[in-house]
Amino acid sequence: MDLDLADLALASGDARTALAAVDAVLSDPATEQVPGLSRAARQVRAGALERLGDLTAAIVVLEDLVATPTPDASWLKTLIALSRCYRDSGDFPRAIAVEERAAATIDDLGLQGLTEAIQLTVTVAGAHLFGGDPGTAMRTCLRAIEAAEEHGSVIGKASAYWNASLVEAARGQIETAIDLARTALATFELSDDRRNRIKLRSQIANLHLMQDPPDAPTALEMLDGVELEMNWSDMPAWDLAFTQVLRAKAHLLLGDLDAARTCLDRAEQIKPTEAPVLEAQCLVLHGRLAFADGDHAEARQRFRAGVHALTAAGSDRGAAQLWFDLAELLAQVGDTDGAVQAFRSAGASSGLQPPTGLTR
Repeated sequence: MDLDLADLALASGDARTALAAVDAVLSDPATEQVPGLSRAARQVRAGALERLGDLTAAIVVLEDLVATPTPDASWLKTLIALSRCYRDSGDFPRAIAVEERAAATIDDLGLQGLTEAIQLTVTVAGAHLFGGDPGTAMRTCLRAIEAAEEHGSVIGKASAYWNASLVEAARGQIETAIDLARTALATFELSDDRRNRIKLRSQIANLHLMQDPPDAPTALEMLDGVELEMNWSDMPAWDLAFTQVLRAKAHLLLGDLDAARTCLDRAEQIKPTEAPVLEAQCLVLHGRLAFADGDHAEARQRFRAGVHALTAAGSDRGAAQLWFDLAELLAQVGDTDGAVQAFRSAGASSGLQPPTGLTR
């Protein structure tokens, strides 16, 4: 059956073959005569579109699917995918609203104790974090941990600890974040959740890059294994590109600018067309490479473009950090006025205001 072929192709990472096969199923009039076949085919189609980075098209399919709830885990998985696609496209309010809209139905159908329901809460926590609200993100993680404990969901608990790790990282508590991530990974290692194991290893590699000082060799060693596993998995384009961004960061820290550029080029070829957070990360890396080459004007331009990409997506917290980074670069090249303005912009993005009566 073509749907089996599509499923197999998606599982092996060949999203284009999966999309072609599932489109053949959906174009066949007989498909509508088989109960559940059309819905299953559209779920595979959404997964293939997400894997290829076409988040807008994937969202259209997923919104249609979640509109008809079913009393099983498959509907919850569709909600998770929808929230994730909104999050990865930078639409954090809609990513959060996915759970809010479904909450009453989840309770009515008695699904609140399923692992997938807890993972939906964890996915929403990530949207709060990316949207610049780490406090709500941590409270959401704690709520997920309580639910996982209550219902005996090992994977749900691991997912919650993982996202708590992300929150601690955003707060600058890197060692605590690494400990939480390793606790989550130890649980995932005992499961068949291969995708999340791979993504979590990427996150731990990223945390090593965030240490003071950064541990780039350890990060690269982990990313080598991650990339190998990704080649045999149905990972979305966002995750594939993020791995290349991390590799570029590690090579830059080690002074290998050519290797950093190669990884950055790969990331830009793979990344979804609508992924402002990734776009900003790529722009900042371009800026750092330009700065390393002595092209300070290009570095400023790239950093400013990265800031604007995050601001347009509503990620003010991320934009604030980029403004701080830009201010430090400008100070290093002697652009004092530019540095002062960048620091002011960082404060504004963080929600700070100048004292009453003082001029800017």
